[in-house]
Amino acid sequence: MANIRPFQCIRPNETVASRVAALPYDVYNRAEAKAEVEKEPLSFLKIDRAETQFDDSVDMYDTRVYQKAKDLLEENIRAGIFIEDKQECYFIYELIMKGRAQTGLVACASIDDYLNKVIKEHEKTREDKELDRIRHVDTCSAQTGPIFLAYRSNSKINAVIDEVKRSTPLYGFTAVDGITHNVWRIDGLDRIGIIQQEFNAIGNIYIADGHHRAASAVKVGLKSRESCEEYDGTEEFNYFLSVLFPEDQLMILPYNRVVKDLNGLSIKEFLDKVSEGFTIEELGKEAWNPDSKGSFGMYLKDRWYKLVIKETVCSNDPVESLDVSILQNYLLSPILGIGDPRTDKRIDFIGGIRGLKELEKRVKEDMAVAFSMYPTGIDELFAVSDAGKLMPPKSTWFEPKLRSGLFIHRI
Repeated sequence: MANIRPFQCIRPNETVASRVAALPYDVYNRAEAKAEVEKEPLSFLKIDRAETQFDDSVDMYDTRVYQKAKDLLEENIRAGIFIEDKQECYFIYELIMKGRAQTGLVACASIDDYLNKVIKEHEKTREDKELDRIRHVDTCSAQTGPIFLAYRSNSKINAVIDEVKRSTPLYGFTAVDGITHNVWRIDGLDRIGIIQQEFNAIGNIYIADGHHRAASAVKVGLKSRESCEEYDGTEEFNYFLSVLFPEDQLMILPYNRVVKDLNGLSIKEFLDKVSEGFTIEELGKEAWNPDSKGSFGMYLKDRWYKLVIKETVCSNDPVESLDVSILQNYLLSPILGIGDPRTDKRIDFIGGIRGLKELEKRVKEDMAVAFSMYPTGIDELFAVSDAGKLMPPKSTWFEPKLRSGLFIHRI
């Protein structure tokens, strides 16, 4: 039973929404974020990464940075750049990339559902990354970046969303990266009631992306409960901003791997060891994307190879059966000596959106070997979460990325 509720949204004025909308705060380093804000002064990065408003001598985690974020948000509301809705609504958020659309519901999810495992996670969080967003949310008294949630498709929710999508969007624009963003509002007690009722009957919801934002929102909510003198459970800090997508709408791209060296092996020695666990087919210069589970592309010394695991991995463990686990357990660890991919500096991860040319580029520049992966399936993500387990690092890459700044939840 999931408590997914409408909320009073702070959102951009329709005339500037395309300028405000920004990629998530954590896809940029400090220099890149500053360059983006200089290029577009209305970019939400100005609030999400308020260190862009200071000289580089100021630490990005300085108290003044978080206070600046709050000041900028309030200034933008007073200036009319952002609008505060008076009624509680849901929103529909459609993203279109290369002709393929995915549509989600913008709403608030319950921190109690997170704590009680109705909302399930599959990734370990880092305390330092949590602390940054805790301070940002707490100081701004607002959640500014939505958590990306997934659920098993529901025909009645789909019907409401499809009906509303036949009307004119509240926003509609194509960003500079070619991704189209469309937003509709869902109001009316009948429609809101249907959505709430159907989510009440849904067993579980899953975090697809945004584990650190979710954990941070929950910790701020728990802290606020402790300091609230007349707590009754209806306070906004009990809920966190989310966009929920039915699983059949989502596209997961692979998270490819590159490794710095061959662990002291010659190319022949390395290939001989790989051939013990994998069949190897040399493909020459033609880059190869795996087309099925258990297969991997490998780029080594200007040549591509197709690897297929020899041993059929028939494991009931949903983690051990993942392709990222198979590569780790049968090749990266025993042959290349990558014991812990979370901490080993010899391995790096390349999002599938960057393509195979990026793998070739990295091998020519600073790496010895690259591996292209078959993408993890959403059913595999659900299975890992349902088992209460964690995925290996960098198992999934979701595209397109949700924009920040289109929806803000004041707590």
